[in-house]
Amino acid sequence: MWWRPERFGAWVRFDDGSIVGVDHELRGRLGLDPEQHPAEVTLPLEAHVAVTQRCDAGCASCYQGATPTGAEPPLEKLRATLRSVAALRVSTVAFGGGEPTMRSDLGEVARTARDLGLVPVTTTNGRRIDASRARELRAFAQINVSHDGVAGAYGRIRGHDGAIAAERAISELSAAGIHVGVNVVLAADALEQVEATVDRVMRLGAEEVQLLRFKPSGRAAQNYGGNALGPGRSSELFSLVRRLSGIPGLSVRVDCALVPLLSEGLATMPDAAQALSRLGVFGCEAGRHLVGVAIDGSLMPCSCWGASGADCGGWVCDPELQSMRAWHEALGAPCDECPVRDACRGGCQVVSRFVLGRKGPDPECPRVRMHAVADLSARAG
Repeated sequence: MWWRPERFGAWVRFDDGSIVGVDHELRGRLGLDPEQHPAEVTLPLEAHVAVTQRCDAGCASCYQGATPTGAEPPLEKLRATLRSVAALRVSTVAFGGGEPTMRSDLGEVARTARDLGLVPVTTTNGRRIDASRARELRAFAQINVSHDGVAGAYGRIRGHDGAIAAERAISELSAAGIHVGVNVVLAADALEQVEATVDRVMRLGAEEVQLLRFKPSGRAAQNYGGNALGPGRSSELFSLVRRLSGIPGLSVRVDCALVPLLSEGLATMPDAAQALSRLGVFGCEAGRHLVGVAIDGSLMPCSCWGASGADCGGWVCDPELQSMRAWHEALGAPCDECPVRDACRGGCQVVSRFVLGRKGPDPECPRVRMHAVADLSARAG
């Protein structure tokens, strides 16, 4: 059984891949070695590892700017990267790109991760998934297929309609016995199609939906203004998440970057901070529970941020990672008094960097917007 000591007790991974935090008392009852001590700096639980920069879909919403001729590391380089990731006592490794299935050896990459005690997952556009390829990928604990919406929503977000390929992939992967999730990017003119999309993919075999915020990274930065969820849609988004969460047989996950947009609704929950902690709701975990790894093995606070230049050995001392952690430790107004501060952690810093040119409270958070208006009024008065 995979486990890792922490100051609060331990993280423990069960056979189904779920990770649970246990206190010191339960850690002792589970018979976990009391002599193992936590790392001085929190280690990541999940690593997002780029396995290629190649992709021939050309999506306008690509957060990496992948191309058909992008770079791709050899298998042995990836194996070395995975050994370094495993040395950080990571639990889950999520393979990204580019389009991971452009690698003919993707199944072997997943088996290597398994051999190292990691839980491998990946995301695909589905264009290369048929029955034979699905069987080759059975080493994955879960494969998420990108599907941004029925009734033309997919095409409006990505610039081409790949819904048919995505739906075929969901069916083939499910038939091969692989747990299937669906990634849905929430864009301004596609929010109304989310429930119909969820209904469609569940009928095809999807068990989970992950809702993702449109982020200004890679090619997507060029299209951010027209796709970002604007002011006043936070309550609509919160209601949507609540409705989806009530669907029997469906697991709903929200992207860490969505937490600030949901903060108004989340703050109405009794004992909001504790409730979110129990549910495992995390906001910006860049450089803490989450790490990105570029194709050359260099670290990133998250996969949308850009490489810092350090390899896995630099997790503790890399200046970029240290800067991200320091910002999170010293959250200022209005985050410092927010009831969901410990879950949200200041919002998405990829968005803040794009809009503000620096780290700062997420400028699209309703609380941050209201604080900015109040501040301007106070200065004008």
